[in-house]
Amino acid sequence: MFESCLDKQRLIKELFSTCSSEEARYQKIIELGRQQSSLSELEKIPANLVKGCQSQMYLCSQYESGHVLFRTEADALISAGLAALLVQVYSGESPETILKCPPSYLDELGISASLTPSRANGLYSLHLRMKQDALKWLMEGHKSA
Repeated sequence: MFESCLDKQRLIKELFSTCSSEEARYQKIIELGRQQSSLSELEKIPANLVKGCQSQMYLCSQYESGHVLFRTEADALISAGLAALLVQVYSGESPETILKCPPSYLDELGISASLTPSRANGLYSLHLRMKQDALKWLMEGHKSA
């Protein structure tokens, strides 16, 4: 059931396999942040703001054909890159997969352990919000079915 989620986690682990130091990991995360697309001004509303992040982080989700699509924007490159790590794995997955497939790759890569407490809290808050959105889409999806 989680095969695509686990495959995406493996791809990210491969992406970071060349990073031999914490500094190299941070550079890779910042690089991912630079690649992030922007949200529209209409999407940057208080309802889309992720609480608990050190920087301003917005999360938008939509439900299409049984899958949740996520997009984020952050005002700090490191935050944007951390968000990209979650979006690349969970966007396009079913609500059930988002709720049940843990982001173990973050611990395996040593990313969670190397973050400051406030950044780690922001990453946790973003993942929690993604799960909350998935649950909302799951409930609404079953109502309309």
